[in-house]
Amino acid sequence: MEIVQATNHAAPIILIYGGEGEGKTTLASKFLNSVWFLQEPGLPRDVSVPAMKGVDSFEGTLNGLRYLHSEDHPYETLVIDTLDAFEPHVLEYTCAKNNWKNIEQPSYGKGWLAADEIWRRFLNGIVAVRNKRNMTIVMIAHATIERIDDPRAPSYTSYQPKLHKRARALVVDACDVVGFLGRELRVVTDDGGFRERTRATAGAGRYLFVEGRPSFTAKNRYGMGEKIPIPLDLKIETLTQHWRKDPP
Repeated sequence: MEIVQATNHAAPIILIYGGEGEGKTTLASKFLNSVWFLQEPGLPRDVSVPAMKGVDSFEGTLNGLRYLHSEDHPYETLVIDTLDAFEPHVLEYTCAKNNWKNIEQPSYGKGWLAADEIWRRFLNGIVAVRNKRNMTIVMIAHATIERIDDPRAPSYTSYQPKLHKRARALVVDACDVVGFLGRELRVVTDDGGFRERTRATAGAGRYLFVEGRPSFTAKNRYGMGEKIPIPLDLKIETLTQHWRKDPP
């Protein structure tokens, strides 16, 4: 047996999620030398990106990953926009493989269990591309609000990536950074004389929240702060400085 010093200098796998119009795609477009797997139509008007053709199915997406893994290319970042638009391709492929009409056809949730294996194929693919080409992987997803039943506290609602809960767990586990893009809320009380009114108000600035809170899922493996300001003129080095460190 041999003991070696374990370390990690691989490029990150990142998930950015948030509400409509918060600037997820615009933020992802700032990453260097990116190639895009567009899973849904509609880029922001001022965003132009190099997009790979034929990635509008599960097999097409895997073929795209195989290309990036095996062929020489100049790209440093792979952006997948959006992950929740890719999920129907996963389910369609799972059903076709098993001759099911839909993912709910098999009893006891076996359809979703089978979809886990297809998701793992995709995640293994992006990890292989990351490891061989040292490419940063950026995945974008919309947000949904879900009820959380925590035995330690009363039930509450939370922002989550808009994926089936089983797929979400696999994706979040595979990521080095999960960032919720949104605006910071604060609670204010209006004095209306005999009656006070409490309401939430959003600040003008946007943040990428990278530490988890009951109100949203987030994480990072780089010791980043709780939140990072995301102005319109953001320099992407504000983010990449956390993991772009020269190995010793």
